[in-house]
Amino acid sequence: MNFRLKIWRQPNANTPGKLTDYEVRDISPNTSFLEMLDILNERLLERGEEPIAFDSDCREGICGTCALTVNGEAHGPDHPGAVCELYMRKFSDGATIIIEPFRVGAFPIVKDLVIDRSALDRIVQAGGFISARAGSAPEANSILIPKHNADLAMEAAACIGCGACAAACPNGSAMLFTAAKVSHLSFLPQGHPERESRVLKMVRVMDAEGFGNCTNTYECEAVCPAEISASFIAKLNREYARAALQRSAGE
Repeated sequence: MNFRLKIWRQPNANTPGKLTDYEVRDISPNTSFLEMLDILNERLLERGEEPIAFDSDCREGICGTCALTVNGEAHGPDHPGAVCELYMRKFSDGATIIIEPFRVGAFPIVKDLVIDRSALDRIVQAGGFISARAGSAPEANSILIPKHNADLAMEAAACIGCGACAAACPNGSAMLFTAAKVSHLSFLPQGHPERESRVLKMVRVMDAEGFGNCTNTYECEAVCPAEISASFIAKLNREYARAALQRSAGE
């Protein structure tokens, strides 16, 4: 298969970038999208040209580092899944593919397709922890948790922190990410000691980082590799209202 690529090239955050044309030929349809970029980089190096910078780690849809927008879609057209799970057979032979970094104000470009997503880390650092003893694993039945709550906590905890929700949102909102991080602890008894302070701190940091507000377009849910439901945003809003009310009451 042959493809024409239009790839965002930008030397650094302070230098304007642009889409640059490349051609890749004889690509197997079973080649993954990131492997295709590897092949392109090998050919660029052979010609003495600078390779394209992009992030990847596990390449199994677990780590969330492959933050690419493909033809205007966060993680590309094969949902659910990260871009590392996207295969070239998803595209037509001879297709033009536009590859850009996630376009979110809170994710500054480092170089080419590499972005700084540390804003998400700072949201988690603000309150994504528990004070309960975290030593050896307790016996499974020693802390009784309703199955419904356990299932919801596991669903929220599946978030890989890729930032696709913010990239797909027209407002650049990180509400789905923050909602998942707040919710998976609020459903469990171990997370209750910091329940109120957690949501207040994490939302405050989210706003301070420059993420936009949620207006219920559901684009976040559509592109989430972990298929996290937008209903967790409603859970976040309830947790925030509860915590703010208790804080104002002086409890």
